Amino acid sequence: MTSPTLHSRPPVPAPPPAVGRVRTLLAGRFGGFGGPFWVVIGGTAMNRVGNMVLPFLVFFLGSRGIATDRVPYVLAALGAGGLVGPVLGGLLTDRFGTRPTLLAGLLATAAGQGLLFAAPGLATLTVAAALLGAAGSVYPPAAGAVIAGAVAPGRRQVGYAVLHWAINVGTAVAGALGGFLVVHGYGLLFALDAVTCLAYAALVAARLPREAAGPLRRRSGDGGYRVVLRDRPMLLLISLSAVAEAVYAQTEFTLPLAVRDHGLPATTFGLAAVVNALLVVTLQPFASVWLARFDRLRVWSFASVLAAVGVGLTGLADTTGEFALTVVVWSAAEVCVGGIVTSIAADLAPAGAQGRFQGALNWSRGLARFAALGGGAAVYAGLGPAVLWWGAALTGVAGALTGLWLAGAVRGRAG
Repeated sequence: MTSPTLHSRPPVPAPPPAVGRVRTLLAGRFGGFGGPFWVVIGGTAMNRVGNMVLPFLVFFLGSRGIATDRVPYVLAALGAGGLVGPVLGGLLTDRFGTRPTLLAGLLATAAGQGLLFAAPGLATLTVAAALLGAAGSVYPPAAGAVIAGAVAPGRRQVGYAVLHWAINVGTAVAGALGGFLVVHGYGLLFALDAVTCLAYAALVAARLPREAAGPLRRRSGDGGYRVVLRDRPMLLLISLSAVAEAVYAQTEFTLPLAVRDHGLPATTFGLAAVVNALLVVTLQPFASVWLARFDRLRVWSFASVLAAVGVGLTGLADTTGEFALTVVVWSAAEVCVGGIVTSIAADLAPAGAQGRFQGALNWSRGLARFAALGGGAAVYAGLGPAVLWWGAALTGVAGALTGLWLAGAVRGRAG
């Protein structure tokens, strides 16, 4: 008779102590968030991987024969639509629930991609861009509300930091993949963008439980945004977030002008994007775990000062290496702030108003980026680079210091 031990499997060696400690740490910080949370994280990352149309929109418009002086009309329409979407998304979330709003926004975004690609002229391209901008910003407030409901208040900062990290991972992949695929035609970019929207919608339909996504039993306010407008700490948080977003947006909208005016190649700006993506994707998950032990608004204020200093130092950069160093500074700030403001907004929101609080925050960020797109370039060209960079730095520092004043009110409301 054969001994059973002859056919038994050898014991699996235990992982090294350091690996075991890392696993325990990650499980303690990122485990237990629940299925709805990971549906949003996975769907967001997948959707962002397909976000290839907007980075190449200017080139697409050129391929359609749109003159350079007409391109701003389409971009302005896209930005204007992006201001309507969050407001609508917040209302729909609190009225009908997160699951229907996610599905409606994602399906509408996929349809908007098709309309933009098929639009034959300037007028139709402008209308399609406005519709796409609105549709694409309808579902983020619902995604934020899902996380607020799936994650305990004390862990929301880490939860929203993971969402921010997923966005950055997807965006980094999209940028690299889009540059490779665009040589095969813009139709492929539009198709992939639409397919990832539909895939995210399918994931929501299949895996986001109705009972976990429905509207809250107790509603706050009359269904409008007065519940937000009456909340002074939230209004101040929105304002400070908008200021910080406008300052940080100069790294995307005005930095290319500075690179060009110093006689440096476009690859310098590409290097900036790569450095930023590598730092955020690599460091943010660990930074969010470590920083969660500190007061959120103190961390946000410190990081906002760091971002403002990094943006201001752009005015002193002359070489590719110097520009890269400024990128390291403001990227470190982005690593620190991920998830903080969104988690505070979620904590401030009364029952039944998560969608509107998330929608108001997203709207303020969209408004800031919309203003920074034209305003930054106008100040740079009209008043000079020094005014733009140092003005942005001083504005950012002032907003960051004001955030310290808000800390007490937030602690009293959110705990």
